[in-house]
Amino acid sequence: MKLVHRLGAAFLLSSVALTPVAAQVSIAAAVADKDRPQADRERDADRKPAEMLKFAGVKPGMTVVDMLPGGGYFTRLFSDVVGPKGKVIAYIPDEMLGKNQAALERANAFAAGHPNIQVMHDPLMAPPPPGLLADVVWTSQNYHDLHNMAGVDVVAVNKLIFQGIKPGGVYIVLDHAAPAGSGLAATNTTHRIDPAAVKAEVIAAGFVFDGESKVLANPADNHELKVFDPSLRGKTDQFVYRFKKPK
Repeated sequence: MKLVHRLGAAFLLSSVALTPVAAQVSIAAAVADKDRPQADRERDADRKPAEMLKFAGVKPGMTVVDMLPGGGYFTRLFSDVVGPKGKVIAYIPDEMLGKNQAALERANAFAAGHPNIQVMHDPLMAPPPPGLLADVVWTSQNYHDLHNMAGVDVVAVNKLIFQGIKPGGVYIVLDHAAPAGSGLAATNTTHRIDPAAVKAEVIAAGFVFDGESKVLANPADNHELKVFDPSLRGKTDQFVYRFKKPK
């Protein structure tokens, strides 16, 4: 798929089989890495990185696509966990770069010093190159933004992601919850999305729902404020869904 466009056959990396205990040690070491930016470490209490990486099943040797990586918080963690035999693709759609070239500059900055991170960008609806498969595609707090890009068919995007994940691989969607039944109404206002709408769109692309984590749930959030509101920022009610590509 386009998410790994132009990477070439060298990035076709097979997963390394690890026991759950070994994988957990790797995740713990990544979170404890003293080289992580202090700003990232200060956000750990709210973002629960160890729980999130365990839920996603990230392991050494994997190929992980961080779609819409923002400031690179999870990209850097993925890099540490997958290690030198793995690959992390920080993917930014061209549709975002038109208004925000700084996103690409940020991505290149956090890739510096991490040789297993590859920064990629191309049109969101670009066709996938054959044979390039990821173990995990991850998007955090940005899925709703796909609905705010002109000319983008989100179900079609999910189908491209489906093509680019190996059988048995997973697609993780973490986002801010909108009121139940609101569908897509809040994607460009409060920057939230109804979890049921996400589930319907991703399943329509061929994925199977494979579980959810409620570690980031916050029942005190009434879903009415913008996610950037100072009284709520970093503590919104968030859902984390895992979808699997059938073998």
